[in-house]
Amino acid sequence: MSYQRSPYLVAFPNSSGVRDVYGGLAEIVVLECYLLKPDIPSDTVLVFMHPIGGGAYLPMVNALARAGHHVIYAGSRFRGTDSALLMEKVVEDLGEVIKDARNRLGYAKVVLAGWSGGGSLSLFYQQQAGPLGLMPADGIMLLAAHISRHGTLTEWLDASILDESDPSRRDPELDLYNPDNPNQPPYRPAFLARYRQAQIDRNRRITRWVKATLVELQAQGRNDEERCFVVHGTMADPRWLDPTVDPNERQPGVCYLGDPRVVNNSPIGLARFCSLRSWLSQWSYDDARADGIACGHDVAVPTLVIGNLADDACTPSHTRRLFEAIGHPDKEMHEIPGANHYYSGPGQRAALTQAVDIITGWTARHGFLETAP
Repeated sequence: MSYQRSPYLVAFPNSSGVRDVYGGLAEIVVLECYLLKPDIPSDTVLVFMHPIGGGAYLPMVNALARAGHHVIYAGSRFRGTDSALLMEKVVEDLGEVIKDARNRLGYAKVVLAGWSGGGSLSLFYQQQAGPLGLMPADGIMLLAAHISRHGTLTEWLDASILDESDPSRRDPELDLYNPDNPNQPPYRPAFLARYRQAQIDRNRRITRWVKATLVELQAQGRNDEERCFVVHGTMADPRWLDPTVDPNERQPGVCYLGDPRVVNNSPIGLARFCSLRSWLSQWSYDDARADGIACGHDVAVPTLVIGNLADDACTPSHTRRLFEAIGHPDKEMHEIPGANHYYSGPGQRAALTQAVDIITGWTARHGFLETAP
């Protein structure tokens, strides 16, 4: 089915006392959006937003439009960079996109399509919509989603790093990429338990430093000031080296960004460049609120969960934890054999078709494929 892709902007006053992003007008937030509109009318639109991702041309987004779904892909104000990102402001952005979809574009129903990091964002938005006076969604889809940004980062943190200012100082028995480490795949349960706790401990050490630094700045009367810092070692999850950890069909020794040994300290790693308040909002194990598990309990609309069984980013435990957390009884979970994170590359067309068919069936059963009058 053919469809028309229309770029548009959603603009609204910036309520922040400081500039959130580089460039642009400080007093206005401008969100870059795309509407993918098939030839057939519909009163429902599927809305995608990722905290930083620009996924308007993802295979899934295009395939849904070709299947007859009206789709909006919206970028947040932090499109492309998470160094200063606040999840609470991304919720505000998503609310403005949904309000525009209903009031200006005329859609009666909105289904949040939470792909990857958009999954926990969608659940956080739905939980906060009522208290913040935002328009809640009528349904939620979690597509190749992880439990949260802070949960994912913690599972990926390099537990061997002992000094945040000097990443060469490491515990050799926790260094996954040290060939002399006596702990090698397949990892023993005792080692995995020690490693996971060390990851949480490291996250908490960073959080303590962040909070102490904020207190120092405030004591000096510098309430709006920030400190920027680097988080080293953020792609050292044992599951990338040991396929028996959270097993699926992924290739050992590879993650969705490439060789995890390289990504662990590359500039594209999660949370690599960060600020104090951003750390607390999106990366702190104990403080970040955009938690898919916690927010999922409050969901009161139909929810579809789809996991990809060859995913080398969001693995099966995340899919199943999200599904189990959803509080609404009308929920479904499906897993797509052979599907990778992006449905991209050789052999992915069949997996993508299966996922789109599942979505189309679910939306039809819940009245989200009704045509507009």
